[in-house]
Amino acid sequence: MSFALPVSPAFLSGMVLSLSLIMAIGPQNAHVLRMGLQRQHLALTVAVCVLADVVLIALGVAGLAQLGGLSDKLHGALIGAGVLFLAVYGWQALRRFLRPAPVNLEAANLQPPTMTRRQAVLSALAFSWLNPHAWLDTAVLIGTASLAYGLDGGPGRAVFGLGAATGSLLWFAGLGLALFWLGRRLNSVAVWRALDGLVALMMWGTALWLVLSLF
Repeated sequence: MSFALPVSPAFLSGMVLSLSLIMAIGPQNAHVLRMGLQRQHLALTVAVCVLADVVLIALGVAGLAQLGGLSDKLHGALIGAGVLFLAVYGWQALRRFLRPAPVNLEAANLQPPTMTRRQAVLSALAFSWLNPHAWLDTAVLIGTASLAYGLDGGPGRAVFGLGAATGSLLWFAGLGLALFWLGRRLNSVAVWRALDGLVALMMWGTALWLVLSLF
């Protein structure tokens, strides 16, 4: 019995495309970074982000691409929701940048606000699915690319989708492990301020780009 799937061109193409899209710092990755640095529900957050990506990839490969992408109304709704979400989160990050709280938790005898498991799941889903880039890039782009491996929904497209899902799993698992190992080493006021400043600029820059894309 052959086990050639992991080295098939479709599998590798899907994995490389998925990694190239997901490795850019975005709302989803920024959220995983924050949860890792806070040592809160990191494994659960990683699992939810992977599952959310797999759902988007499946939607794209299974049929969204064949529909010609998103309708104008759905596209506009996603853009609007994404701009609002990014603007609010960017403002929150800017406030943390301007008024940094002590982050040496052991020395300050402080703990960050504790999230419940339900809150951690909902937060991860929000950062995964309220980001228009996740839909436009992950679902539409990966779905469209999968058409190169068969227009009839054959095994080639399924293998491509499996490769893309594997890319997401590898990235978030690696990011989670790195944060688990480096979390305490990165736990400083300077690192947190730099992260929050970068996140604020990134969120507002993305929101502005999305607004301009409507014109």
